[in-house]
Amino acid sequence: MENASARNMWGSYLKNHLEDVFHETPKTMYFGDNETNANENANLIKTGVKKAITHSLLGLQNRHEPLPKIGDYIVVTNYSGEAQCIVATTAVTIKPYFSIDSAYAQLEANGDKTLEYWKKYHWDLFSRELQKFNREPRESMIVVCQEFKMVHS
Repeated sequence: MENASARNMWGSYLKNHLEDVFHETPKTMYFGDNETNANENANLIKTGVKKAITHSLLGLQNRHEPLPKIGDYIVVTNYSGEAQCIVATTAVTIKPYFSIDSAYAQLEANGDKTLEYWKKYHWDLFSRELQKFNREPRESMIVVCQEFKMVHS
């Protein structure tokens, strides 16, 4: 782990959770593709409001990133890379974009927490992401829904 603040936060977590001392080093990342969204998401997660994040499967595949899995830890940072908290993945579901429901939109907690806001926010996000790979989002595209709980801040 190259990020000093993330390394320090992971060390602080391990002091009280020796059962995880041999767990693989967590990813360090922010959620969103710009400073405003990344900092807002970090704050929502840190305050316990945001409990899920959604990835496009095409985006993960094109970046050669593995699917998230239950038990994964992530050191969540703000856009500047400063560690904000640690989350543990509790559920991973793969489904078409069109099948997201309002209950899941509430878990993501972006904007006004409505399904309409979720769809607009993610359509715009996936459009920017997939444009880099000469792809476009579709209602039938597969998304990866990752639920988590905050375990340390």
